[in-house]
Amino acid sequence: MSSQEQKSLLELKQLRGGYSEVDIIHGIDLRVLPNEIVTIAGTNGAGKSTLVKALLGLLPRVQGDIYLDGKAITKLSAEDRFDAGLAYVPQVANVFPSLTVKENLLVVRGVKHLKRRMEEVLVDFPALVERLSQHASNLSGGERQQLAFARALMPSPRVMVLDEPTAALAPSLVGKVFDMVKKLPSQGVAVLMVEQRARQALQISQQGYILDQGKSVLNGQAQALLDDERMAQLYLGNH
Repeated sequence: MSSQEQKSLLELKQLRGGYSEVDIIHGIDLRVLPNEIVTIAGTNGAGKSTLVKALLGLLPRVQGDIYLDGKAITKLSAEDRFDAGLAYVPQVANVFPSLTVKENLLVVRGVKHLKRRMEEVLVDFPALVERLSQHASNLSGGERQQLAFARALMPSPRVMVLDEPTAALAPSLVGKVFDMVKKLPSQGVAVLMVEQRARQALQISQQGYILDQGKSVLNGQAQALLDDERMAQLYLGNH
């Protein structure tokens, strides 16, 4: 079955909106298939973060349709979208620094058998097991990002939305973060990722979307986007 014939897990149809009367994103169509990694790339100011906020219910004014597993979620609150199966790891402020690692994992809503679920999640984050009693403020950048991923996985989401997961990390940690992303589909979690290191992100993705001035100017298989030299020079940078 081709990707065009497969049923979308997440689908955005003609999504537009902004903070005032002026649209920042303009009629964007996007789809994520089950167990797929999809990267959104583009230059600064292209509308990537605004699109993420529209998807999560955090943008004041939105038109269009959003479907999660075939169900319309466009009119749901941000909290209800998370309950429906969306998870979000923001670029900054993605853990509670004053809480311990364990407390960070246990202060999530809508999860039954919290401690059992924490044990299941930590199987993939052994470094955190040794730091459960430490405050998140004492973690390294890489460990903090591991904690952010683990927190997002606690409610067993269907789709994880990542906003610049490698931002502000030392170059030596970037590969480790992408390794974490690559493992998510095997856990039944599809990924929609905004990432400035677009080349590296597309290398681990199945599909990619390039935004420019709030519009989707190009989309397709990730490898095909990487192979398009003119497009790569315009939008993908050197990373």
